[in-house]
Amino acid sequence: MGSSKDLETPAAEKGSTAVAPAVTPAAPAAGQDAVIKATELEVESALEKDEEHTNASFAHFIRIFSYGKPWDFVFLAAGAAAAMGAGITLPLMNIVFGNLIGDFSNAASMDVATLSEVLAGAINKNAQFCFRFVGTRLSAAIRLDYLRALFKQSISELDKLPSGQAAQTITGGANTLQIGITDKLGTLLQFSAMILSAFIVAFKYSWQLTLVTSSVLLGIIVLFGFVIPVWLKSQKAVDYANGKATSIASEAIGAVRMIVACGAEGRVAKKHSYWVGEARRRGLRQSPLLGAQLGPTFLCVFADYALTFWYGVKLYNEGHIDSVGTILIVLMSVLISVMSLGSVIAPLNAATKSAAAAAEFFAIIDKPTLSRDGLSDPAVLTADDIKFENVTFAYPTRPHVKVLDGFNAVFQKGKLTAIVGPSGSGKSTIVGLIERWYNLTPEGEDVESEKSDNVQLGGTIKMGDHALDDMNLKYWRSQIGLVQQEPFIFNDSIYANVAYGLVGTEWEDAEESVKRARVKEACEESFADEYITRLPRSYDTEVGESGMKLSGGQRQRLAIARAIVKRPQILIFDEATSSIDVRGERIVQAALDRVAKDRTTITIAHRLSTIKKADKIIVVAKGKVVEQGSHEELVKNEDGVYHNLVHAQQIIMGNTKEWEIEEDSTESLQATEVSEKIAVQTKVDTYVQKDVFRSFGVLLFENRRHLPWLFLTILGSLGGGAAVPITAFLMANVISVFSDYGPDDVQGMSNASQTWALAFVYLAIGVGVSYFVMGWCANSLSVHVANTYRQQYFEGVVHKPIGFFDQEDNSTGTLVSRLSSDPTQLQELMGTNMGFVYIAISSLTACVILSLVIGWKLALVALVAALPLTFTAGFYRVRYEIQFEKLNSDVFAESSKFASEAFGAVRTVASLTLEDKICQRYEDLLNHHLYQSRMKSRYSTLVFALSDSINMLCMALTFWYGGRLQVSGEYDIKQFIIIYSAVIQGSEAAGQWMSFGPNVAQATAAANRILKLREVGTGDSGKSFKADGGVEIQFKDVQYTYPTRDLPIFENLNMTIKKGQFAALVGPSGCGKSTIISLLEQFYDVQGGSILIDGQDVSELNVKEYRKTMSLVAQEATLFQGTIKENILLGVDNATDEEVFKACREAEIHDFIESLPDGYGTDIGSKGVALSGGQKQRISIARALVRNPQVLLLDEATSSLDSESEKLIQAAFEKAGKGRTMVVVAHRLATIQNADVIFVLGGGAGGARVLEKGSHAELLGKKGVYYQMCQSQALDR
Repeated sequence: MGSSKDLETPAAEKGSTAVAPAVTPAAPAAGQDAVIKATELEVESALEKDEEHTNASFAHFIRIFSYGKPWDFVFLAAGAAAAMGAGITLPLMNIVFGNLIGDFSNAASMDVATLSEVLAGAINKNAQFCFRFVGTRLSAAIRLDYLRALFKQSISELDKLPSGQAAQTITGGANTLQIGITDKLGTLLQFSAMILSAFIVAFKYSWQLTLVTSSVLLGIIVLFGFVIPVWLKSQKAVDYANGKATSIASEAIGAVRMIVACGAEGRVAKKHSYWVGEARRRGLRQSPLLGAQLGPTFLCVFADYALTFWYGVKLYNEGHIDSVGTILIVLMSVLISVMSLGSVIAPLNAATKSAAAAAEFFAIIDKPTLSRDGLSDPAVLTADDIKFENVTFAYPTRPHVKVLDGFNAVFQKGKLTAIVGPSGSGKSTIVGLIERWYNLTPEGEDVESEKSDNVQLGGTIKMGDHALDDMNLKYWRSQIGLVQQEPFIFNDSIYANVAYGLVGTEWEDAEESVKRARVKEACEESFADEYITRLPRSYDTEVGESGMKLSGGQRQRLAIARAIVKRPQILIFDEATSSIDVRGERIVQAALDRVAKDRTTITIAHRLSTIKKADKIIVVAKGKVVEQGSHEELVKNEDGVYHNLVHAQQIIMGNTKEWEIEEDSTESLQATEVSEKIAVQTKVDTYVQKDVFRSFGVLLFENRRHLPWLFLTILGSLGGGAAVPITAFLMANVISVFSDYGPDDVQGMSNASQTWALAFVYLAIGVGVSYFVMGWCANSLSVHVANTYRQQYFEGVVHKPIGFFDQEDNSTGTLVSRLSSDPTQLQELMGTNMGFVYIAISSLTACVILSLVIGWKLALVALVAALPLTFTAGFYRVRYEIQFEKLNSDVFAESSKFASEAFGAVRTVASLTLEDKICQRYEDLLNHHLYQSRMKSRYSTLVFALSDSINMLCMALTFWYGGRLQVSGEYDIKQFIIIYSAVIQGSEAAGQWMSFGPNVAQATAAANRILKLREVGTGDSGKSFKADGGVEIQFKDVQYTYPTRDLPIFENLNMTIKKGQFAALVGPSGCGKSTIISLLEQFYDVQGGSILIDGQDVSELNVKEYRKTMSLVAQEATLFQGTIKENILLGVDNATDEEVFKACREAEIHDFIESLPDGYGTDIGSKGVALSGGQKQRISIARALVRNPQVLLLDEATSSLDSESEKLIQAAFEKAGKGRTMVVVAHRLATIQNADVIFVLGGGAGGARVLEKGSHAELLGKKGVYYQMCQSQALDR
């Protein structure tokens, strides 16, 4: 097993995928403290590394606009001008207001004010449209550039990215970036212009008073200077913890079948819960920061009233100011500046987040790219030998582990060369080097590494006389047809998937009919045409995400067709027929032999029957060539490695002498189509969508233990809301001081002004405390609620029936995106945003009551005329924002899903040279979104601007009518000031309430999705089930049809597996073998008949207890981010170390694990990227054995292993299976010749059935279907 210590695929960077230490329950207090401290260190280390690599700056924000086109800058200029034009209107209104108070008889000025505010609304509409239009275009452009940059990186660089990071960046990161450059940017410019123009007005009227009044700004700026950096660092820690949780969720949802089969829903939920808890803990630390940001800010704002009136009266008495109007102009202008700081903070925060998101994008975009230039046709010909000369190689992420050691080999032109050897010996590494996924020169950080134990890379790889590094990369890869062991099929039609193989060839731009002819020919050669033509839509059938609607063998045949459709000069088959049934393998192998003629062909195979006809077989071990020659030459060496491999796979044919291969009968071997795996459970969706009040009512009721936070939030908000009417009352009394006291009564005016100024001081203290409490408590409430539902959301998803994940709308990318964004939407609204809504409601209510009490006539005119318009405009704004949000969500979700899928298949994309085509399709999706977004934003921004203009119209109307009431003597100055201030402030509060329309729409949709998805059972119901030893399995008249297809999979399937039997299932691809495994695992429910386990119907059993009696090893090994030991113990709570070691010894992996520096504690990276395919499968087998199951389900469990390892593990299975029931799906018949009973499945359009059954010897004696299958795999002929 020494050879197994050579890793065949790159590892994730050490420490880059740290696992939450809090996976095991009931740690002692000291242990918990150690865990928290370790997590603190991890987070801080990650943040430091993040700052080194993606240190966001203002330059990053500015650089976003470099993606604009000339017309974008025209729109930006127009939008900026419109936003700043809208910003200067309110300071101009202050002049009108101040002069009006100074000389209230000038009512004509109201007409000018009215016109100016209508103009403000119009230009603000243009600003909103321009910024939305440009923002979505820039966001789309940077998404596209990011995807292009990803595909320009070397595979070794991409391997270093944490799982899900690219998908998260291109979805969540791009959305964050877009927010900061759309509406928020317009708001930033508008209020910046407002601040500047307000100061200009204030200094013009009294520079002395302005300087004193502005001193409050200094305090606020100093406060922000301390608080904001700490808050931003804290936010990065929260984002890091959320990112870790998202990564865990992405892996779990992507491999949910294995999670369910292992009963590991609770384990993975606990792991996810750890990082959600860390995000909660970090988020709660932000609460006092938010309180410290809001409380002192509003204290300063209201204290400024006291300072301004006190000093203003002093200047008035000294003759420096000629009227109260000047004091009001200065005060209102400075307060506009101060209050506008709050309106600037949110856009600045958004801009900061945009810069941080942009830094993530540019970190990839700015990375040095792999050189693609070089020689191509006719300077170099690919019809020549491929030579490895003394090649020594180690992966960049494990520079101390030697994978190839002085490797020398020649792959002759026009010849078929096969590579065989133990798992981990370097076979797939050879493919990676030929494809130039990796280079023989150090990359990235390893260039500067001076560690003495690092492997010194060396040697050359040549095509003829030219080094591969000297060749044009796209040209070189276009000459290669590659089929990998685990083929990736795109979420597209069958035709499109095969046609992707034509990219970079003369047929790429050929007519559709020509391309379809090429595709059909390739599918016929790969034996795919026979199942494609039976589909209702034939070649236009959509295959689903990752080709999930096709069986493993069907995906493999499609991948072969894609590889040979372009008739490449070089063919590479990395276990190309491992997933294909015996008949399919024989015919496909014949096709491969045919297309391989006169081409340089390299095949990696464990199934040695497929490479008997190879011109040369190279046997590799420990990264070196140990033997080479033809099959006949190598098998003669009885002491050789190859001879032992052949002997391990030999099928015992009994005494039969009849070697002729008969033609398959149509009846017995017709492949039953299993094209659609969308097994949607036919349960009625009983969830009723809830409106905003009901949905949030449910959320708050369920979180009633956090109601103290809500109570304090509302209390603080009431205090903040009360400030507006109280301010109106105090301001009116201060202004009346000037009319109550004559110019000669200086002392009386001074005493009165000091009294009212002191009242403002008390108000400022109360308001400061209120906002501090509101900020602290609202954030605490939102963090608790959001993280509670983030965890419940995830648990609800992983407990969903498997059919749920087969639906198109529930792809891994979509679910992970929602899992990340929906709780965030709740937190955005239920935090300080909701606190401001409470303030707006309480302020509006109090202001209406006050104005009606003080002067009902003016109040009614203002309220009846203005408020209905405010609410009407707000209603339509909410309506359009809901539609706009839905459009953004749907279309960007579609494009993000496509991008995530493409990146997940980066090796396939690279080998097919699909980078440009993928990027072009992504660009088309984005352009389609931009068009739809532009059409919708025209209307929503019009309503948005109208909503903003209503408050200004209300102000103008109140001025006009109030002036007439004042002139008539019906109202005095005090009444007017109170009503004016109350109504204007109240209507602004109503506008603020409605301004949260987009957040309400998004959060309501998010709340409904959360409430809907978490409504699921956990499988605890049903009869208790315990089994001792094996169980008896009976299929009685089982009928099963995928709901989206009319073609049945089984129709009256009958089969009995006795207790403790080793039962094997064989037959062509698509005959339902894997479906039987899925039905036994209770992934799906049968539609007719029953499946009995020890006489009990499985549908009536407790699913969790039932699955504990089973272990599943799937064809494609599924491992998770974490240590080797954690992966082995997935879903197991009580295994000892010795039991783990025993299982690993039986799986032939213990010695390899012990050879690693960290042993069982070795972090294997995302999806086990640090291990070879065989090593991953052996860990999966150990995971199955350590569960000590009563039933072993093996679905091509050893297909990824070399012959020697397969034989040893098969013996371990047979030994472990004693006393247990073992159900094995196999294409390699040598692995099941010791089975107690073999079921040969097949059938026609009516559904699969058992064609033959019996032991290996009995079936050979019948000389039927099974006999023919054995003949085709015999190695000694």
